[in-house]
Amino acid sequence: MSTPSPHGRSRIAALAVVLAAASAFTLVACDDSGGSSTSSATPTSPDTASFSGNAASALASVKASVRAEASKRAASASAAASSFEASVSAEVGRADKAARTELAKVDGQGNAMSDVTMTGKPRSETGGLLAVVVTITNKTDATASYAVQVDFLDSSGKVVETRYVGAEDLKPGERVQPVAVSRKPADPVLTPKLAKAQRY
Repeated sequence: MSTPSPHGRSRIAALAVVLAAASAFTLVACDDSGGSSTSSATPTSPDTASFSGNAASALASVKASVRAEASKRAASASAAASSFEASVSAEVGRADKAARTELAKVDGQGNAMSDVTMTGKPRSETGGLLAVVVTITNKTDATASYAVQVDFLDSSGKVVETRYVGAEDLKPGERVQPVAVSRKPADPVLTPKLAKAQRY
């Protein structure tokens, strides 16, 4: 048997590669049962006959539920606001008149600005109302009464509401904390400002 030439060997190698590739393709294309395997890339539509329910009525039910919950929360917040305001209204009503009368005589900011500080009260505790705790401390060595004016300003700095609080006959070193409550809606947001404080 003669040895193939280099050119013949190259042709034999190329033929072997082609045969191997063809065999591999045949194996991939056949399944275990010997038949050819085909797959479809086109999805099929679901059978809507088996669906039940009505999307529109379900959506309407969800909307009604959300409205009912929102209404319930609004009523709850309103009740909480009324309850908070009622709890401070008796004290505020009496002090309001006395403070107004006293501050009407005052020029400028008054003589007790350094005796008064303010701290915001969380709306979660006031039913959503804007309220500030006004801390009045008698820093003198004699019994004194106080009148305080709190202004509520809008974003432009304009006074849109004024509240008055006060304290009577505080002993030296005694401290009280009346609450000034805005009755304006939550929007736009207002900023409380200590406008006047008078010791008398």
